[in-house]
Amino acid sequence: MYNIATGIDFFYTLAVDKISDGVSTINFRQLRAFREVMIAGSISEAARILYRTQPAISSLIADLEKDLGVKLFVRQGARIHPNPEAHFLFDEADAILNRLETVKATMKSISELERGEIRVVSMPGPAAFFLPDLIARFVDGKANIHATLNSRTSRQVQRLIATQQFDVGLADFGFGVADDSRLIHHEHVKFYGLCAVLANDPLANKDVITATDLNDRPLAVADRSHPIHTHIQSAFDKVGAKTNFRFESQYFLSSFTYVERGLACAIVDPFSAQSYKLYSGDANQIVFRPFEPAVEINITIMSPAHRPLSNVAQASVALLTAEAVKLRDKWPGADHT
Repeated sequence: MYNIATGIDFFYTLAVDKISDGVSTINFRQLRAFREVMIAGSISEAARILYRTQPAISSLIADLEKDLGVKLFVRQGARIHPNPEAHFLFDEADAILNRLETVKATMKSISELERGEIRVVSMPGPAAFFLPDLIARFVDGKANIHATLNSRTSRQVQRLIATQQFDVGLADFGFGVADDSRLIHHEHVKFYGLCAVLANDPLANKDVITATDLNDRPLAVADRSHPIHTHIQSAFDKVGAKTNFRFESQYFLSSFTYVERGLACAIVDPFSAQSYKLYSGDANQIVFRPFEPAVEINITIMSPAHRPLSNVAQASVALLTAEAVKLRDKWPGADHT
């Protein structure tokens, strides 16, 4: 009876010798032919299964025996019988081939965007509702895609992408922290500020709300650390309107509470407007209108410049960019060129 321990010792010694000699040339086709011969019990049947000629299979087996320095089969007339060493090799060959087939299937699913990982870091506004909705649509029906979404300030987002810790970053552009970093690839999209007012406010009937319309009205805006704060002030100054910055917040989403309670109007970015529509559903009390003079809001979709992205990460960057452009074009009234 075949002794598995003896077989293991034999093949371990053989493998060491072959590697030391630099002559080990076992290949996939040899192992596959060997496995089929073992299962089928004959070279002719293995040839039929593999869609090869019988001489081709015989040649692969002969080459395998030569490379190993071991006689694997005893030929008796038209039949072949495996030697004890062949039984051990079968277990090893079957495990190797199964592993290769698993790898092939895995790589196929990765190439078809059915498996992988996405690591996204974003400024807080889009991270609350916009990006979870986008990620959910991207991974729907793809159970083997794992997604991570973290929220940080725009400055921190740039640093995290520069240090290659995330695949995709979404942030305001213009803070000067890593705007010119060679470690970051930027996709810039220019947005324009929107005015958020209650649906029953008379201003909601206008197609465009102007700084003059908001003269001295209480406003909810981003705080002074955000570039948009200065842009809003400049827009009011341009037409001689007075600003009344009653509420200042670190994040645009905070402004909607003040608007819903009738305490202020707000000037926000389109990501926040879209997030509000997503979380409020049919119960939204706020409408959004283009604001003039135009207030530029520059955002950047970032990825590491010197680390190749997986197929899934590349697809997520492309989708986010396309959705950002679609969102930009959703709001008329400003020149998007």
